[in-house]
Amino acid sequence: MPQFVIEREMPGAGRLSAEALKGASQGSCKVLRELGTEIQWVHSYVTDDKIYCVYRAPNEQLIRQHAETAGFPANSITQVRATIDPTTAD
Repeated sequence: MPQFVIEREMPGAGRLSAEALKGASQGSCKVLRELGTEIQWVHSYVTDDKIYCVYRAPNEQLIRQHAETAGFPANSITQVRATIDPTTAD
């Protein structure tokens, strides 16, 4: 299934409390359950003013639907074409 990186502009994201992050995660998971098994949240990286999320989905439209329903911004959605890591150099 295609994998996507979602950039969410969220000023102050890095200062969110553990409880606030938990609540956002719960809200996201609730919407994911409603949308069915075709979309999967892999993980997210929280930085000072943005959150970068990795999702698997058949298309960008389903990711946008998740963002709109959950009330999260999805400022850019980019399909991952390849994954590399230090073992790629071997």
